[in-house]
Amino acid sequence: VTGRRSRRGSDGKFARKNSSRNGGGGAGTAGGGDVSPRQQQGDANDGKGKGKGALTNTSTATTATTAAADQNQPQQQQQQQIVPASSNNNNNSDNLLRGGNWHGNSDLAELEAEHHEITKVKNISKIIMGRYTVEAWYYSPFPHPYNQLDSLYICEYCLKYMRKPKFYLKHCSGECPHRCPPGNEIYRENNISVYELDGKDHRVYCQNLCLLAKLFLDHKTLYYDVDPFYFYVITEVDEEGAHIVGYFSKEKVSAEEYNLACILTFPQYQKCGYGKFIISLSYELSKREGKPGSPEKPLSDLGKISYRSYWTHVLLTLFAEQKGDENIQIKDISLMTGIKTEDIISTLQSLNMIRFWKGQHVVFVMQDFLKKYMSEQKRKKKKLRLCDGKYLSWVPHAERKKGGAGSGGVGAGGSD
Repeated sequence: VTGRRSRRGSDGKFARKNSSRNGGGGAGTAGGGDVSPRQQQGDANDGKGKGKGALTNTSTATTATTAAADQNQPQQQQQQQIVPASSNNNNNSDNLLRGGNWHGNSDLAELEAEHHEITKVKNISKIIMGRYTVEAWYYSPFPHPYNQLDSLYICEYCLKYMRKPKFYLKHCSGECPHRCPPGNEIYRENNISVYELDGKDHRVYCQNLCLLAKLFLDHKTLYYDVDPFYFYVITEVDEEGAHIVGYFSKEKVSAEEYNLACILTFPQYQKCGYGKFIISLSYELSKREGKPGSPEKPLSDLGKISYRSYWTHVLLTLFAEQKGDENIQIKDISLMTGIKTEDIISTLQSLNMIRFWKGQHVVFVMQDFLKKYMSEQKRKKKKLRLCDGKYLSWVPHAERKKGGAGSGGVGAGGSD
């Protein structure tokens, strides 16, 4: 962006002309997530909201030339600060051009600081969902008047949220006709059931699910723009219905071949092994598609620990089942497990199983280490809960025949 300052008249005011190399005004790009409170209220009422994303600065540092200005001109009339082209302080955010639709780094920092101040304090103390009362962890942008409450009541079947217990009891005792999530049941093993939902077909339910999940996720930005995603809801089934345990979302089209975008096990079901089950389910879908996948990067610290633990278990179990005379390649392991090659290599490096031999890198499997690991797994009282492919009834979307549109979302956003 270049700027020129020209004298206009004798009143001391300057006109400024901006142009962009890309032909635009330098406005930030928008991702998926943040909307105004008025938009949020409309989304919950009619289920047709489309979220705008948090502002992301894509501009770079700029230089400008200045015309000679009157030395006697008062400083308070200079409306913009111009950086000479010969200045060596291009990295200083205070010397960046400001004006129009463009924001310098300092402006973005102010916006981020303001957003942090608003969202650092949770706005809902706890939720009542089914037979559980769960304390919320983080801020979630529920629409007014549901965004400043001590207790928020949520139906565990349709995820409709309410402010008052009498309406919640009335809804759960007979008004809600649902006893499971919408969508198609794709997995059933004993009392575990998984449902696949298209964000476009079940928009309101998926929006409510994202708002609910934000109460327990710190860095989640997707709330309303759910159309580009599939959602996989994990439930525990009993005589009353299918109780939601957790979920993960997945992009319909991912250029980076991500097989998981967001994952959550609700607090009342944590430490029950569902985290590994959800991760293994995402990889079982990748194997069915014939496309090795990887979780969306960057991973959180806890995410790295969970995935590294899963990758280690899968790889060591696979090696223990292989015969010593078999020559297996990394790409073969990737196709067999659904794990991308870079994740396999990083895991093997962490286990010190990549060695350089005869001019090439090879996987060095120590039999004693394998036997020790497998014996430890057998001695564990709590077995890993993983997805079993024989219980999965799912066909990749690319192989499905085109049919009619699915059913719409379940229920409304909120109720008094």
